[in-house]
Amino acid sequence: MNPQHAALDDAARRGAVRSRDARFDGFFYTAVLSTGIYCRPSCPARTPKDENMVFHPSAASAQAAGFRACKRCRPDAVPGSPEWNVRSDTVARAMRLIADGLIDRQGVPALASTLGYSVRQVERLLLDELGAGPLALAQAQRAQSARTLLESTDLPMSDIAFAAGFSSIRAFNDVVRATYASTPSELRASAGQEASAPRSGVVSLRLSFRQPLDPSNLIGHLVATGVPGVEEFRDGAYRSTLRLPRGWGIVSIRRPVGTAFPMTLRLSDVRDLSAAVSRVRRLLDLDADPEAVMAALAADEHLRPLVELAPGRRVPRYLDPEAMALRAVLGQQVSTAAARTHAQRLVARFGEPIDDPDGGLTHLFPTAEALVSSTDLEGALGMPESRKRTFRGMATALASGAVRLDAGADWAEARASLAALPGIGPWTIETIAMRALGDPDAFVGSDLGVKKAAQELGLPSTGPALEAASRAWSPWRAYVVQYLWALSPHAVNSIPTHDVVLDTSEKLA
Repeated sequence: MNPQHAALDDAARRGAVRSRDARFDGFFYTAVLSTGIYCRPSCPARTPKDENMVFHPSAASAQAAGFRACKRCRPDAVPGSPEWNVRSDTVARAMRLIADGLIDRQGVPALASTLGYSVRQVERLLLDELGAGPLALAQAQRAQSARTLLESTDLPMSDIAFAAGFSSIRAFNDVVRATYASTPSELRASAGQEASAPRSGVVSLRLSFRQPLDPSNLIGHLVATGVPGVEEFRDGAYRSTLRLPRGWGIVSIRRPVGTAFPMTLRLSDVRDLSAAVSRVRRLLDLDADPEAVMAALAADEHLRPLVELAPGRRVPRYLDPEAMALRAVLGQQVSTAAARTHAQRLVARFGEPIDDPDGGLTHLFPTAEALVSSTDLEGALGMPESRKRTFRGMATALASGAVRLDAGADWAEARASLAALPGIGPWTIETIAMRALGDPDAFVGSDLGVKKAAQELGLPSTGPALEAASRAWSPWRAYVVQYLWALSPHAVNSIPTHDVVLDTSEKLA
């Protein structure tokens, strides 16, 4: 049974719990009346009696009903619901914004304002679908952030409380005890973490995902398109700087082990933990439902062999959606190497410097505001005048808010605003939709690599014909792009076997 499309009545949920089916983790949560504990469907503990099982659509709903998280299966740490990847409606946009930490930073009114609704409307929508309002959803996220910091850092308790988004030490203690049936000190002790001197905002954790997952094109693409000073591949890890609401961070991601990616975050402000984790999850497409994707694509006889050869391909996205949009313009009608050179110029001249004690990263990618305010932007761009105008137009639209690509952006509105910009055509729009917005149905049918691969498979290879044929693959066309690109021997399709430390001192022609 495919969890993404199954009509999950209680009988189907009980069946998933009895079979301990990990595919359903994150789709629903099982609360056990006899123990007061809630679990993921795949929990290895003894299966409760049917009459003792009640089901919740979110961890926050279970917590709000008074259930504690199971210490064995840790249901609060499952991959997120793949619905927020597929959907662009108000609830999905709200969930992406909550995951990005908007409520902790600015409160529920800011969430409602960003979505264009009243607070009451947002609360009703979330309660109806998720069984919990925005504050309860944010509190569940705070509890998970607190647990991560308790178990992976030696920060003092007071620092953890405020870093996780709690307004007081008392609230921190109360929520942790209610959620995990343990005090913060007990959680730290059970993880073998003893208090000592803080480690300057360094957090190590594991990011879970649903199997299967093929990391080759995921890490390969990020490394092959990396910008010197902003990204590198060092000591077996992809490393990148990232701009966060309260400061900056450096993320280091290693090959997956089991069902999780080992990751280390160095944060200038540990209050940005939840936003950083949310953005890395989106970068790696970790909340996807590979079973649903593979079932849909394998139904096409042309794609079936590709899916069987490399099950579980993900769509590599980007940590900074605005930077991705700017880089998409830099990449128009040029090679990957040329696009990197253009980006390197901008980073060296306009990027914000950061300190990387563990590697060779030097800058954050420049903001649209910094680029627009510069009087020497055109001089830094070694490209035709028409594309310089296109680049400035994109930067201006991003800086003014005419184009929105943040976690709460409406995908259809974003496409329309991008299409209104001079010099922005279908290839650029769909590239941004795929890698910045995270739309799983984005399709770059005009891409030369995609058209060449389609021709090799016996699919239509002209733009309009391929676009028409691609409709049969909705809503997973972005994944088709990954499978088609994988037919090429390009470096984006493989994880490097050696360090790729890009030279930031190289002279730029």
